[in-house]
Amino acid sequence: MAGVEQIPVEAGEAGMRLDRWFKAHYPGLGFAQLQKLLRSGQVRVNGGRVKADTRVEPGQVVRVPPLGVDRKGEGPVTARTMRGEADAEVLAKMLIHEDPAVYVFDKPAGLAVQGGSGVARHVDGMLEAWRNRKGEKPRLVHRLDRDTSGVLVVARSRLAAMKLAEAFRGRDAKKTYWALVKGVPKKREDRISSWLVKEQTRDGDRMRIARHGEEGADHAVSHYRIVDQAGQALSWLEMEPYTGRTHQLRVHAAHIGCPIIGDPKYFEADTNWEFPGGIQNRLHLHARRIVIPHPDGGVIDVTAPLPPHMRQSWNLLGFDDATAGGEE
Repeated sequence: MAGVEQIPVEAGEAGMRLDRWFKAHYPGLGFAQLQKLLRSGQVRVNGGRVKADTRVEPGQVVRVPPLGVDRKGEGPVTARTMRGEADAEVLAKMLIHEDPAVYVFDKPAGLAVQGGSGVARHVDGMLEAWRNRKGEKPRLVHRLDRDTSGVLVVARSRLAAMKLAEAFRGRDAKKTYWALVKGVPKKREDRISSWLVKEQTRDGDRMRIARHGEEGADHAVSHYRIVDQAGQALSWLEMEPYTGRTHQLRVHAAHIGCPIIGDPKYFEADTNWEFPGGIQNRLHLHARRIVIPHPDGGVIDVTAPLPPHMRQSWNLLGFDDATAGGEE
């Protein structure tokens, strides 16, 4: 993610309000987030404090701190924009952390991690393009659902893969997800514990809450907290899976009566519930952050910005990223 930028105001922007200047350059930036940056003095013009309605003039320089959103013309990789691009180029655009042992990618929604029925392109296959001089291919060490976006850790060597896989198995990795869900959970934060079992349906495999003592069931534990809400209609949840079961967070959200917006497998609503206007009917689940021991010592701590469809929803609902603890 870029550091502080100093951006000159262009001739065609004379007299433009500062908030509109930001909307033109950073369409994904919410107004509430901009106001907070202005109040704290992180955004300045020619070194001085300014307000949202300040008019900018050519030759002035706007100080822009790291925002966690893309500048216009420098948009994120999506399943659509990566079409026709070579695997090596797409991987380079997805890369958000690199060191001698580890890559971390910001996987777009719609891109599968591994191959399967009907999957033409996936991360595991794309990594063939990044074999090193010894012929070693980078190795997956965990998974994300195809429609889930966000941080994906990949090992650059066999030894790094062994150590990272051990960290995931030993639950030494802290994974934080953001989700937009229907309704508002009864508790502001809670621990969800259940047993999950896989079942076959006409639409493919599906997980469900298991009956007591049911054969083949696995224990699953998640934690959530409400970060913000839009009345009683929608909630922004921060979720952490303590176990790594298939579709765990999606099933648990539905289990507490607050299914994730756009989930094609687990979202259910009564006939009177209307899908919010302006919000895309796509899975609103994002692997926001991962903190995991580094194979060579120390800690990897990487955060991924919201994907475009979730950024659009956050802007529509007036949600401010800084409310979640200022991880930008």
